[in-house]
Amino acid sequence: MTIKKPDTEIQYKIEHLIEASLEVGAIKLDPDHPFTWASGAKMPIYNDNRLLLGSYETRMLVGKGFQQILQDHKIDADGIAGTATAGIAPAVTLANLIQAPLAYVRPEPKTHGMQNQIEGALPPSGRIVVVEDLISTGGSALKAIQALRDAGFSVDHCLCIFSYGFQRAVESFKKMDCQLHTLLTFPQLLEHCKTMGRFNPNQLQLLSDWKENPFEWAHNK
Repeated sequence: MTIKKPDTEIQYKIEHLIEASLEVGAIKLDPDHPFTWASGAKMPIYNDNRLLLGSYETRMLVGKGFQQILQDHKIDADGIAGTATAGIAPAVTLANLIQAPLAYVRPEPKTHGMQNQIEGALPPSGRIVVVEDLISTGGSALKAIQALRDAGFSVDHCLCIFSYGFQRAVESFKKMDCQLHTLLTFPQLLEHCKTMGRFNPNQLQLLSDWKENPFEWAHNK
């Protein structure tokens, strides 16, 4: 394998992330043939951001996007913590870009050894930014935030690649007093698909209806 010279010219643009996500199948949209989620709910969208790990370019798109969020919002980070397991890889990319300490947070403490829940070396009492790949209800990210706070860290910001925008997640992050920053939201995705003519008017309406009432959408379809 030939080692390529790193491309420092890759810049984050939301259009590039959307097209890359659709191209590799990280985001699948099919209002006519809904997907069955683990909960059993029928949804017109399926997300697997792990497919973005397949190339340097897509990994850097995500990392540069997160870096841009930190810059735009003037967020100071003494360390980066990814959620296990899907948040670890994008957290590594971001930590490398900003040259920050890195850790990851397990859903629960280990039952053996040091019984750690937080794995890695973060500066004591530091300002930590949590990285997640997908926010649906926000449960795993919020557990990681609480674990870090319980360990004495300051956590005021969480980054994610994609969010469905469910109201439950919005309210949960507000209650936790933690700001959620998302690279890509469903309305942005839908607007891009509309602009690019990816769906007919009826399909676009079905997707728009889902956003308004996702958990009842299949029954009303």
